[in-house]
Amino acid sequence: MGNKTKRILENLETNKYRNILEGVGVGVLTGLTVSFFRLSLQKAESFRGSVLRGIETTGQGVMWALLLLAAAYLIVWFCSRKVPLCGGSGIPQVKGELLGKIEQNWWQVLLAKYFGGVAAIGAGLSLGREGPSIQLGAMVGKGFSRLTGKLRTEEKLLMTCGAGAGLSGAFCAPLAGVVFTLEELHKNFSTEILLATMAASVASDFVSSYLFGLTPVFGIHVESKLPLSHYWQLILLGILLGGLGVFYNWTTARMQEFYDKIPRKSLKVALPFGAVILLAVCYPIVLGSGHELVAETADGHFVLQTLAVLLIVKFFYSIFCFGSGVPGGIFLPLLVLGSLTGGLFATLMEQFAGNDSMYMANFVILGMTGLFASIVRAPITGVILITEMSGDFKNFLPLAVIALIAYLTADMLKGEPIYDQLLDRMLSGGKKHGTTKETKGHKVLLESQVYIGSRMDGEKIEKMLLPKGCLVVSVQREKKEIVPSGSTVLKGGDKLIILCSEGDVHVVEEKLKNICKTIKF
Repeated sequence: MGNKTKRILENLETNKYRNILEGVGVGVLTGLTVSFFRLSLQKAESFRGSVLRGIETTGQGVMWALLLLAAAYLIVWFCSRKVPLCGGSGIPQVKGELLGKIEQNWWQVLLAKYFGGVAAIGAGLSLGREGPSIQLGAMVGKGFSRLTGKLRTEEKLLMTCGAGAGLSGAFCAPLAGVVFTLEELHKNFSTEILLATMAASVASDFVSSYLFGLTPVFGIHVESKLPLSHYWQLILLGILLGGLGVFYNWTTARMQEFYDKIPRKSLKVALPFGAVILLAVCYPIVLGSGHELVAETADGHFVLQTLAVLLIVKFFYSIFCFGSGVPGGIFLPLLVLGSLTGGLFATLMEQFAGNDSMYMANFVILGMTGLFASIVRAPITGVILITEMSGDFKNFLPLAVIALIAYLTADMLKGEPIYDQLLDRMLSGGKKHGTTKETKGHKVLLESQVYIGSRMDGEKIEKMLLPKGCLVVSVQREKKEIVPSGSTVLKGGDKLIILCSEGDVHVVEEKLKNICKTIKF
């Protein structure tokens, strides 16, 4: 047994509290990084608004605006060309590295994502800060690991802490940051990951709140709970959002195929910047992430026709920008689309079902939650995220209902979750773009629950048939640890610790999903 493997096993029981402390450290560093990123975006978007207002009122400054847009284009093009893994949302890259399929240079991605994201979003591309913030946080965690000489298993945990802290700092949503790492990045509940990531997320949120205040990200005032007599409308809205989410993911895939046919990176990046010029002249309200549209929709500032046009233009403009592969995420744009859909639905219900206009804000947050659940397929994260971002705690029940209906609708329509779709696409083209890796030498630890009623519930460990070189090193049952052997019988509720090569992580996790986490009927 190698020295690294011995260190991994020796640290298995003794590093819980150290991980929490290190999580706090990563959280503080991530909070600072993400807060400065958020502040830079605010300054850039404010400056863009001033330039556009100057052009509208005096007609002057057109040349300066074009020069600044050209400068932003060059920054984005340079970052995307030199560091390809800084492109897009960043969440698939983090998932890929946690699976051992992608290797990112932490400091290069950190710099390129920061400056490329500020230039792209600040210039007016319809992209969000949350994906970049998650990737920035993960790279902070990886940098912390590399500079302190951590093992690969510890590095993955610190990257997870950074990712959760990135979402927490971006939206002042610490609980959503924790749940996102469990529901989306790991798709598994782990006490160790929960505690360390919670420490990181809370620390990051503290830093962000200190700099930006305790006001929720979305200034939405919800006057009253949605009456139970209106819940039949949730069924209609949930089905609508589920279908729209599937269409969004499908359209995103087609747009990426369109961009794949363009051979030059410079032209791919130029297309969304050209769209900025067109929309700045014709319809500037859709430029940027669209954060302000959420509150305006909730306040009832838009009539039915305006909401419909905004939804259509914002929908295709967001996908057109994201498909180009420039640095920027989809969280915030898709939440804006959800708010517009909810506002449009509420306006129709006012006309045809006699709803009171006071429920407009309710349907706005319902729209955001449902569309998030259908596109990302992380319904719990969606409910918690929108609750924290809106500061409204009166609508947990309707939010849960809409998330469930939208999720089931998307699932029945066979829509693939957006980040799984993006990761599969990235890995399939990884050889060409130099993004994938094969690492057999590094050993890592995996954790898995044995679900009650799964194939391994009541079966011997030897029947797991794990890949060669993988070893179950610990079985934890009711707070007791069992030293396993091939004849050890597993029970539902057991927690397994498995040692394997980093390159086998994806295969082992798929195997564990089938035999330990799938209920047999």
